[in-house]
Amino acid sequence: MTKAADAGRRERKSDKTRRRILDAAADLLNRKGFDGTRLSEIATLAELRVPAIYYYFDSREAILEEVVNIGDRLAHENVTRRLAELSPAASALDRICTAFAAHLEMVLMESAYTAAAMRTMGQLPADMRARQLERQRASGRMWRELIQAGVEAGEIDPGLDPRAARMFLLGAVNWASEWWNPERGSLKEILATAQRLIRNALAGPLLASRPATTAPPAAALSPVFTPPAI
Repeated sequence: MTKAADAGRRERKSDKTRRRILDAAADLLNRKGFDGTRLSEIATLAELRVPAIYYYFDSREAILEEVVNIGDRLAHENVTRRLAELSPAASALDRICTAFAAHLEMVLMESAYTAAAMRTMGQLPADMRARQLERQRASGRMWRELIQAGVEAGEIDPGLDPRAARMFLLGAVNWASEWWNPERGSLKEILATAQRLIRNALAGPLLASRPATTAPPAAALSPVFTPPAI
């Protein structure tokens, strides 16, 4: 084996080990929260000794922050991908419903990282939360623009406060992992229900005065999940 090939093999092994650490941390964050996730438990779940973890990360907090960052990124990328797949003729409400469904599917099924990020949002230390909010600027802008487009198109009830409506809906979607049980309803059903609720909540009395538009079927929103690049 050449030196280059040997170095490449070691790098691949290192990447896999780093991924195991992050996967373990995401699993524990979902089950135990930020304060309840211990470095020793991450090491056990990743099948490593605690000292070995410090080869990859400086601290427990660095691991957990990386999980949250990956989760946020995966959710944002899935939403933007689903929006890009829509027809240019899609209505503003179609785009809003598609975006929320794409976000919800990541929270519920496709990414333990995204679920962990949403579940621990309010548990992060102040400095970590500040960095996360800075990184979320693009995502926040996307959600504001989606809702504002609905307002400008006359598709959202003018009696609603756009910011409050956006925050209520994001809060509901992010919290869904706390109560949803896949044995009591499929992902397709929960996405379809979420889209219907969001459409009705935002349009309100406007729905009775205009023809219904059809958003992409919920089944079409389920992505082929690609593990995150880490």
